[in-house]
Amino acid sequence: MADFHLRSATIDDLPAINALIPQSVRALSAALYTQAQIDSALRHVFGPDTRLIEDGTYFVVTTGTQLAACGGWSRRRTLYGGDQMKAGEDSLLDPKTEPARIRAFFVAPEFARRGLGSWLLEASLNAAIAAGFHTAELVATLPGEQLYAAHGFAKVERVMHALPEGLEIAFVRMRRTLANGTGSGLGATG
Repeated sequence: MADFHLRSATIDDLPAINALIPQSVRALSAALYTQAQIDSALRHVFGPDTRLIEDGTYFVVTTGTQLAACGGWSRRRTLYGGDQMKAGEDSLLDPKTEPARIRAFFVAPEFARRGLGSWLLEASLNAAIAAGFHTAELVATLPGEQLYAAHGFAKVERVMHALPEGLEIAFVRMRRTLANGTGSGLGATG
């Protein structure tokens, strides 16, 4: 990926992340969600979780000065959703007994299907392994489910998230075991 660079996100990246998320969701989710679901989810669910940036567990992929993708992992209880969904403390997980959270992956439409999501996923899983986690869990959007399944995540359950406008949006909770020791979190599945 010679033209792309992966690094930890900073608070200075928030304007670009805030611009990328609706572009990604609107373009890459249109075949699987209604426009009303997308609009509502962008207001109430999708968005940056600044705690991930503060914790140093959120990454961005850039090309030149453009943000191409973002995503990360968390050692905290929140499983999905941006700052607008936060209510109360987001306590730390026990890596010995609880899964790391894979969180908030978004890719600019013009860079979709170039391996950026897989690259972010590998960086996230490797960081979770380094922090002592043995499993990882996530809540995938319907368009994202295929990416995570290709990297060893198995469906746990379908989640219907209630939106304030009386709508619901479907997600998929998924989980996988992480490779033992150091090295690629993708193990033999990547």
